[in-house]
Amino acid sequence: MFESEEVAEGENGKQDRQSFGGEYEPPRHDKGGQYSHDSGAESHTYHNVPEEIRRFIHFFHQHVTEQNLYEIQQIYETNFNKLTERHFEKSAWPDADYVATLVDGDPVFLILYKELYYRHIYNKLKPTLDHRFESYFNYCDLFNYILNTDEPVPLSLPNQWLWDIIDEFIYQFQAFSQYRSKLLKKPDDEVGMLRGNTKIWNVHSVLNVLYSLVEKSKINRQLEVYNQGGNPDSVAGEFGIHPVYKMLGYFSLIGLLRLHSLLGDYFQSIKVLENVELNKKSLYSRVPACQITTYYYVGFAYLMMKRYQDAIRSFSNILLYIQRTKNMFQTKSYQYEQIMKKNDQMYTLLAICLTLCPQRIDENLHSQLREKCGDRVQRLQRGEVQTFEESFSYACPKFVSPVPPNFDAPPANFNREPFNLQLKVFMNEVSQQSLIPVIRSYLKLYTTMPIAKLAAFLDMDENQFRTQLLCFKHKQRNLVWTKGTDALEGELQSSSEVDFYIDQDMIHIADTKVERRYGDFFIRQIHKFEEVTKSIQAVQ
Repeated sequence: MFESEEVAEGENGKQDRQSFGGEYEPPRHDKGGQYSHDSGAESHTYHNVPEEIRRFIHFFHQHVTEQNLYEIQQIYETNFNKLTERHFEKSAWPDADYVATLVDGDPVFLILYKELYYRHIYNKLKPTLDHRFESYFNYCDLFNYILNTDEPVPLSLPNQWLWDIIDEFIYQFQAFSQYRSKLLKKPDDEVGMLRGNTKIWNVHSVLNVLYSLVEKSKINRQLEVYNQGGNPDSVAGEFGIHPVYKMLGYFSLIGLLRLHSLLGDYFQSIKVLENVELNKKSLYSRVPACQITTYYYVGFAYLMMKRYQDAIRSFSNILLYIQRTKNMFQTKSYQYEQIMKKNDQMYTLLAICLTLCPQRIDENLHSQLREKCGDRVQRLQRGEVQTFEESFSYACPKFVSPVPPNFDAPPANFNREPFNLQLKVFMNEVSQQSLIPVIRSYLKLYTTMPIAKLAAFLDMDENQFRTQLLCFKHKQRNLVWTKGTDALEGELQSSSEVDFYIDQDMIHIADTKVERRYGDFFIRQIHKFEEVTKSIQAVQ
């Protein structure tokens, strides 16, 4: 029963993930006894359900039963969203009890339907505590169905839906953790329900699901063989060869990357991707939202680990990808808004990284950065502390605490504590580097310079300035990934465009900057001009 299982600490401090032991029947407490599926004013009474929706549910159920993947994908990505806009923009879809009467109580279809039902409530409406609990119970049913079996389940779902299941599962855990941490204005009966149901949306349960999907699919072994040029099906086993298990396993790796980042464990977040080749296109990179999530969290983890060159590479790769494929996202309106927000957040994070570790980036990317964050970049380069705080606050993930609050005496700002801790760590690093841009600007002007003279320019004591020079040297040497699949590996490299050494009381400076390749820039501009000319001629 995965909902109630605790993840025990092993001898080495690692989490021992227990296998699922059977069907889960959650204790459904409520003020009156049992939870109700009724959504209150948001629900439709049965006689108000349009005929179009009844036909759609029959059609949907038929293709899920027949495992018609193409039709399911059309229903999921197009039909469901169009009907939502037409009928349920400000109300919930029909209750699952009513849908059960249309599909002969098919339990698997009802689980899938409720996954969409609660996701719509989270996205368009305001979920109640009942919704949050019931959605969790539905995920319990879904994952128990997939994992508590001796053979692969007869289920076919499109990759996009499989990704959205994992993505939404983690999002709802994140939302519940933040909701639970804001206790001050909650009524006593609601606080009592939260106090009595601490196992619901427990971090151990969420980790248990993701790791169990990874293990069931043998996805790490498959990726290892795939990276060596072999056939992953040869090691996939009975479950891993099935598309649903394979892709859920892979998406769970990305989910673990995200979850560990939300908890502030950046080493572990990248460690779970040790068999994923981040800098190489593969057959697993077919869901754009998954790609964007992967590079966002990898880049952010690198940033917090002070590996700025790796962070810049991660953000640059995915931002260029978004530039090239933006038109494709516009056709999927339900994703477009989220992707564009992540896009803006990553430009902000890129601006922070380039301020702390200046280096050349792609011309197109540099142009977009100036357009989106020109004023912010200038303020960051001036070292404005408030701008660093605002930029971090806007672009960072919404961190969560792994433990519930003290229900008897909750701190006033408990919901802010995870964020405040990560902000403190980040700003501590920024403060240590506050003088580096100024020192760098002086070093660019000279080839040799007495320490005493440069210290006088900065109104600093000579010994204090020596300390700042050593800080400059230390901070500009970063661990950088160079090869292999393990993104934690790398070699120390100097990221500064100026280098120096100290001989007694004299600083000797060398310019390590590589000359800009103007030829490539002009060729790209010529191609763009030719495309514009062809477009104008076609219009005429």
